[in-house]
Amino acid sequence: MKTLGNILWFLFGGFLLWLEWVLAGILLCITIVGIPAGIQCFKIAGLCALPFKKEIVHEPIGFGNTFFNILWIMVFGWEIALTALLSGLLWCITIVGIPFGKQFFKLAAISLFPFGTKAVRA
Repeated sequence: MKTLGNILWFLFGGFLLWLEWVLAGILLCITIVGIPAGIQCFKIAGLCALPFKKEIVHEPIGFGNTFFNILWIMVFGWEIALTALLSGLLWCITIVGIPFGKQFFKLAAISLFPFGTKAVRA
C-alpha cells in the first residue's frame, strides 16, 4: 500500500516539492561554500520523492546545524516551506487527501530546519 501511496504522491504534488529541493541543491552546489547545503537538499529531495516509507530522525542541535538552518531560512527555506504548507492545506480539504496533507506538513517542518535531520526507513 505504501508503494501505491508513493506513486500517487509523486504524481499529485510530490513532484513539485521534489523539483524545488533539486533546484535549490543545484544552485547551492554551483558555489563552493554551498556544497554541504546542496548535498542536504538532495537527501531531502529523495525524501520528497518517496515519503511514505521513511521516518524523520532529529540529531542533536549544535552550532553548525543552527547556523546553517538560519541561513537556510533566509535563502530558500521559507519558500519551500510555504509551498509544502499550502499544498498540505489543499490536500486536507478532502478526507481522502488527509494522508497526503500530513506528509506535506511533515515536509514543511523539514523545509524550515533541514540541518540536523535525516530520513531513515520506517
